Amino acid sequence: MTIVIGYIPTKQGEAALTAGIDEARAHGEAIVVVNMARDDKLVDANRAPASDLDRLDHDLAESGIEHEVRRIDHGSDPAVALLDVAAEVGARLVVIGLRHRTPVGKLLLGSTAQRILLDASCPVLAVKAG
Repeated sequence: MTIVIGYIPTKQGEAALTAGIDEARAHGEAIVVVNMARDDKLVDANRAPASDLDRLDHDLAESGIEHEVRRIDHGSDPAVALLDVAAEVGARLVVIGLRHRTPVGKLLLGSTAQRILLDASCPVLAVKAG
């Protein structure tokens, strides 16, 4: 089976990555790391630089974990993109990082994490940073 990890270059993304790698090691599974930025933003802090993804790919290769690192360059909805990858690879688990948001922030901006938690067809592991 495969574990899909939603990765963004933040503390939350690193926490998701660590938890996903730990799960993969514990169960002898492959991982697919997914990074996506939204089309509707000219600059998106969630878009990992190519150098970060190359480093990540290199580190995973050295660890011996079967893996794939994907950058999704087109799309407007990170939740849909992550869930589409999970369905494509038949994921056993999706791992995401969480950050605290105010109730008003959730109301006005929506919550990618909430949509993944509610719409995933497999279990979701949601982790907090540090």
